[in-house]
Amino acid sequence: MFSDYNISRLIRVVGYVIVSITFVFLVNNFLNYWVDWPGVKKLLANYGLFGFEKLKNPISGSLFTYSLFQLFFYIISIFLVIFFVSKTPNQTLDKDSEILSSLSAYIIRSAFWAVFTIGLIDLIISFLATEKLLAVIFNEQIHLNLIIPSFRIQFIHLPLIFISMILGYFTRTSGFIWLAILVLFAEFSIVITRFIFSYEQAFMGDLVRFWYGALFLFASSHALIHEGHVRVDVLYANFSDKLRAWSNTIGSFFLGIPLCLTIIFLGMSNKASIINSPLLSFEITQQGTSGLYVKYLMAAFLAIFALSMLTQFTSYFMKNSFKILNNS
Repeated sequence: MFSDYNISRLIRVVGYVIVSITFVFLVNNFLNYWVDWPGVKKLLANYGLFGFEKLKNPISGSLFTYSLFQLFFYIISIFLVIFFVSKTPNQTLDKDSEILSSLSAYIIRSAFWAVFTIGLIDLIISFLATEKLLAVIFNEQIHLNLIIPSFRIQFIHLPLIFISMILGYFTRTSGFIWLAILVLFAEFSIVITRFIFSYEQAFMGDLVRFWYGALFLFASSHALIHEGHVRVDVLYANFSDKLRAWSNTIGSFFLGIPLCLTIIFLGMSNKASIINSPLLSFEITQQGTSGLYVKYLMAAFLAIFALSMLTQFTSYFMKNSFKILNNS
């Protein structure tokens, strides 16, 4: 029989491996489709392993080296998890749960600042472009550059995302209340400008959808840990604390985590996948210069949602496993 101590260490390894493998997958996804590395799939297909059809033109040279690196990323992440767990034998599952919950909160804080800053800056640019003011304030070349999706995304959006990651590290508010207020303010401004000033542009509606989508998806992991999700309490309400812990543990491990992994792996499995495709093509709305250039980011919302929920489900799994082991 395994002792509670060994079971605890096993759960720690499993939990951290799930999260680390997911992050490595995201890194490899970037390397595959933005840097043109071959990926682990091609390495396996090179030898016809695990059911992959053998490549007619085997990869070699630098491409083979890159694919090996990508495979080693997975292996190294697993060994690092085992090393970390072995070096912190007295750390409890409850503490590990707090670490993963903090990581999930950081992801959401950074995402909040990103949608806030990008939404405001893109709104200003789209307003100036629609009213033909960019060329007046700056010059014609800047005007032409700012209405090109690739230029605006690479030189405006991406720097704002990096700044948001820094802000997410130093701030502690999740921003959901502020984002909800901003959605209301954006919708209210549409009503005022439409019915009083008879003025409405596509970017105004785009901003509401952009912020509302972020509010709905980003708040999910925060709501999970604070029991904010709607739960069918017909049985759960009458459970003892131990049965509730078992219910949360089983639900997190067999339902929540697989769902999030499915969204990430299927949504980013190839160039045409539902998440990768808009990101690779810098997809924008059909309104062109009169709308916001953020449609591609709304596809990324799915990845952020799945990643934050996966991290939070793993945290929830560890927290409730700790309760079970303590009560056994």
